[in-house]
Amino acid sequence: SHRMLADTRPGRLLAFTNPDAGHHDGPDWRADEHEVDRWCRLLGWYGIPADRGDLALRRPAAAGLPTGVSIVHPGAKAAARRWPPSRFAAVARELIRRGHRVVVTGTPGEREIAAEVARGAGLPDTAVLAGETGIGELAALVAHGRLVISGDTGIGHLATAYGTPSVLLFGPVSPALWGPPPDRPWHQALWAGPLAGPADAVPHPALAALDVPDVLAAVDRAERGRGGRRVPAARAERATTPVG
Repeated sequence: SHRMLADTRPGRLLAFTNPDAGHHDGPDWRADEHEVDRWCRLLGWYGIPADRGDLALRRPAAAGLPTGVSIVHPGAKAAARRWPPSRFAAVARELIRRGHRVVVTGTPGEREIAAEVARGAGLPDTAVLAGETGIGELAALVAHGRLVISGDTGIGHLATAYGTPSVLLFGPVSPALWGPPPDRPWHQALWAGPLAGPADAVPHPALAALDVPDVLAAVDRAERGRGGRRVPAARAERATTPVG
C-alpha cells in the first residue's frame, strides 16, 4: 500500500515507517493493537489530534427503506468468519417469535446464503435484501435498525458508528483488535478465545464454538444495554464554499 500511495505522487505521505517501500518516516506498525488505536496513533505521530472515542457517523435519511428492523447478516469475505447459516436461521426464527421484524442482508454473491437463512427462519423472499442495497442504503438500514447480528465484518462497524445495538461473532481474530468499544453494553462481541484448529477450517473453531443460546443471550444483553445508550453525537462536517 505504501508503493501504491507513493505512485500517486502525493505532496506528503503520512504512513507507518516501511524502509522496504522507501518510507522512513512515521511510527512503527504494531500488530497487537486495536485498529482505532492504530490509526489514531498514526495521526498523533504527525501532530494531528484524534479522539479514539469519536466513532459516530451522522445518521442518514431512511430514504424509503424499512426502519426498526433487526438485521441478520450471515456473510463475510473470508469463509472462516462465516457462522453456519443454520444457526443464523435459528436465531432469526427466535427473533421473529419475540416480535422482531427480520431482514437478511449481504452482497450479491451472498444472496444464496441469505436465502438459505431466510428459508430456515420461515421468512418470505421479500425479507432477503442481499444484493439489493448499495453501501449507502445498507448504512441507512443499520442507522434506523433495531438490532444487527453478524460476524466480524463491515456491517458491525456501521452498527458501532450509528449506535445500533449489535451482536458480533468473532472467530479467527479477537474483538480486542476489531471489536466495538467494550464499555458500550448495547454492542456485544462474542469470542470463544484463540482456539486451535486446521488453518482451513470453515468456520474457524473459535466461531464454531459459539452456539445459538450464546447469541440469544447476547441479544438480551444488547437490548437491555440500549436503555443506557449514550452515543456521542457525530461531529458536523466543516462547511465548504464552492469554487467556480
